[in-house]
Formats: sequence, structure tokens, C-alpha cells
Amino acid sequence: MEGPDVTGDSTPQDPTRPQHVDSSVPHTARVWNYWLGGKDNYIVDRKLGDQIQEVIPDIVASARADRGFLGRAVRHLAGEAGIRQFLDLGTGLPTAGNTHEVAQAIAPDARIVYVDNDPLVLRHAQALLTSTPEGATDYIEADVRDPGLILEQAAATLDLGEPVAIMMLGILNFVTDDTQAHQVVGRLLEAVPSGSHLAIAHPTGEVNGEAAQQAVDMSNDAGVAPMCLRSRAELERFFDGLELLEPGVVSCSQWRADVRDVDRPPTPVYQFCGLGRKP
Repeated sequence: MEGPDVTGDSTPQDPTRPQHVDSSVPHTARVWNYWLGGKDNYIVDRKLGDQIQEVIPDIVASARADRGFLGRAVRHLAGEAGIRQFLDLGTGLPTAGNTHEVAQAIAPDARIVYVDNDPLVLRHAQALLTSTPEGATDYIEADVRDPGLILEQAAATLDLGEPVAIMMLGILNFVTDDTQAHQVVGRLLEAVPSGSHLAIAHPTGEVNGEAAQQAVDMSNDAGVAPMCLRSRAELERFFDGLELLEPGVVSCSQWRADVRDVDRPPTPVYQFCGLGRKP
């Protein structure tokens, strides 16, 4: 992976970073940015990222597979499904192939609202998440556990009377209480009409379970936001009442992967995903 310069101090490359970001504690968005080859991370994030990679050597492939699922899902949504509105929760630090870039390349009038609760993400989003003239891009600083606030603020940009794609990639794993996680998803889906979609990507113990749990424990012990793993069956329950699109809940590397040799599907990674349609 082509990563940032690990010599020198722990300051991300952007000199306009918010001064109240705590660089002494790793943050999952910055660790993820490091795995994806970004520069917006600190030494403490790179250290944790390297430690986790020692436990799960293919963690970078997993992060990239998650990003690949995002691109393929958004292309399906903006193309075949005709979706023009996206609510992207747990945005993370902007990198290549963001939701609005993929969607607006197909449908320039697409409207996207990003949601995250990290000040560093906020600063970068304001600077980098721009829009086509025909469409719109907005950013909400909010916690996923407050769907009411998110929906209230998203309504300034999105028409919740028209279908919306709710993108929840790498965010539900931070809502560790199952009841609360289902309440959040349920509240969001209740607010959008038939034809809306739900996309989820989530770390799982279905692949290399022991190592995956060790990595989660390592991350939790490092002081980042607590997270959890969920099984395929647990992830499928988030799509109850929806039409789960083929191929169902699978590894991110295998969701509608563009492969020439169908007899040799991509190697499963520890991120699973799915896409469902509200009937």
C-alpha cells in the first residue's frame, strides 16, 4: 500500500486541520484512511493500523473491498435503480470514489447528504465534498444514534417523500447494542418511501473469526470508539421487510464482483455487505 510518510511528526498533510482534533488517541476514520493510502492520519493511527495488519494481514484488501462495494452499489442505485438521493452515514475521511462522485457521474442531478461526527471529517468534507451544478452535496455533523436529528437536518437537502438510498458502510458496527442498532435502521427506513434502498457493510467473524475478534479487541483497547462484529445471519436481520438484492449478504469482495472467471470468485474478506429495497 502506498501510504503516508511515517517519518517526521504526526501531523496530517492538511495544514488547515481543526486544532481541537486529539492526535494522541487513534481514530477509526484516520486508521481507515491510512489503510486506503491516504495522508490524513497521525502516527498513532498508523501504529494501530500496522498492529491490526499484523493480526489480519489482508486488512488493506478488506478496506479496499469495502470501497469497491460502495462504488458498485452506488452505480447500481444511480443507474439501474434510478435513485437520485443518498444519505451516507459514517462518511469517513473523503478519498477517491466518494458517493457523490460516483452518483453524479451517472446522474449529475443527484443529491447527497453525508453524516459523521468527527471534527476532522467535518473540515475535510466542507473542503472536498463538492457537487455538480445540477445536484447538491451537504454534510451533517451528527451521531448515527440520533436518527431523528439526522432526518430533520437531511430534509433541508433531500426530499424524503422521494426514494432515498441509505448508505451505512462501516457505521453500524459502532452501535454495539443490537436493539439500538435495529431501532436506528428502523427509524431511518420508516422516514423514506417505497423504492428507497438500504446498503450496509459491516465487519464480521465469518472470515478468520479469531483474528477478526482479536483485531476488534485491539482497536477497542486502543481507545477508539467501541465496535463489534456481527454474523451473516445478524446482518441479514437488518434487511427484514426489505427485498434483499442478489447475491444477498456476502463478502464485500464478492458482491457483484466483475470477474472474468466465474469459477474462481474473489477471496472473501472480513467485511460483509448487502443491499435491500423497500417495497
